Amino acid sequence: MKFPRNAKILRSHFDVAPFAAVFFLLVIFLMLGGLLPVQGLRVNLQPPSTDNLPGVGQRTVAMAVDSTGRFYFENEIVTEPQLKTSLRAAVSGAREPLTLVIHADKSVSYDQLAHLTLLARACGLTNSLLATLPRADAQP
Repeated sequence: MKFPRNAKILRSHFDVAPFAAVFFLLVIFLMLGGLLPVQGLRVNLQPPSTDNLPGVGQRTVAMAVDSTGRFYFENEIVTEPQLKTSLRAAVSGAREPLTLVIHADKSVSYDQLAHLTLLARACGLTNSLLATLPRADAQP
């Protein structure tokens, strides 16, 4: 059996229209996919903005508290006993003293911040700081 050697796969000109249609359908699906709701909680953490505050020179452990009093540690909602356990585990795994950085909503009361500081001290963290943002009009 003899096969022809001059066989052409595409005998006509390359047509771009079907590929353009598929491309634009893909673009439409990607744009509509961005409108789908994402699973999770919407937390509006807005720390106060200040100027000329020094940073931290040692390792830190970060946690957040929102206006309703929920605690967040390692991107998860935790209860107070879970937070104590997590902070104790972080302190026991560290070779040097850690600093707790509290990311708090503007409406968090001073009592809640003091309670978190005392909770951190009971877990072995002696330093705690409130996270702030630089002012928008501040010079670097």
